Amino acid sequence: MKIAKVINNNVISVYQADQTELVVMGRGIAFKKKPGDEVDESRIEKVFALKNKQTSDNFKMLLREVPVELIVIVEEIIQYTKQNLGKQLNENIYLSLTDHINFAVERHQGGLAIRNVLLWEIKQLYKEEFKVGQRMLGQIKEKMGIDLPEDEAAFIAIHIINAEMNEEVSTTMDITRFMQRIINIVKYHFGTEFDEDSLSYFRFITHLKFFAQRVFKGTHYEDNYDHIYTLIKEKHKEAAACTEKIKIFVGKEYGHELTNEEMLYLTVHIERVVNR
Repeated sequence: MKIAKVINNNVISVYQADQTELVVMGRGIAFKKKPGDEVDESRIEKVFALKNKQTSDNFKMLLREVPVELIVIVEEIIQYTKQNLGKQLNENIYLSLTDHINFAVERHQGGLAIRNVLLWEIKQLYKEEFKVGQRMLGQIKEKMGIDLPEDEAAFIAIHIINAEMNEEVSTTMDITRFMQRIINIVKYHFGTEFDEDSLSYFRFITHLKFFAQRVFKGTHYEDNYDHIYTLIKEKHKEAAACTEKIKIFVGKEYGHELTNEEMLYLTVHIERVVNR
């Protein structure tokens, strides 16, 4: 394995036999090295294989300025998320999460803290991802001696959600606000709180996440469930009445017309989450 490009003393890029590029990291792996030299494989700590060339190029530029310890933490958290949460993540997370957390550390060291205005919502709606964020903060504190605020765990969660849903940060924040507003409509309609540890709540949140994506993208389910929706409305009248409120709200605030199929699924999920 030969060096294609020296990024800094700790990071290089190499080409495999099939000409695919790898970004390789290890302490001192490029010290006094130049392109064409053999890689000291005993120094390799992490290998990044990013398929998208633009993402790979941007990631290499970012690695010039990010501490090795932080890169290791980011990579471990991404692998932990994939393995323990069973998530498929867009490879852009290597770039976006590394950039965000590096800037967060710089801000913290400069005495500048940024509040996450959706901290409460993220803690409630994305519990697994928020716990991953907390885990990452714990590693940063343990390995780098930097104690970042809880708000950053929520920002980390958002980056994970982005990578799951292939969305921009701003869109994910909008989706989170939207989901919370829908949840509030249901809570106020029934005058109840939810069992947030229940399977029904998990399914409801998952449905809302993809429902919100359709609203923001202007896409719909195909509307061919009129007869079934009529039966569901008769069977679950209160849940259907709540869904009608959601339809009015979404149409007025977001200009999105709900199809009967969407209302069918919302009604079923609302019935489950309220009564189970």
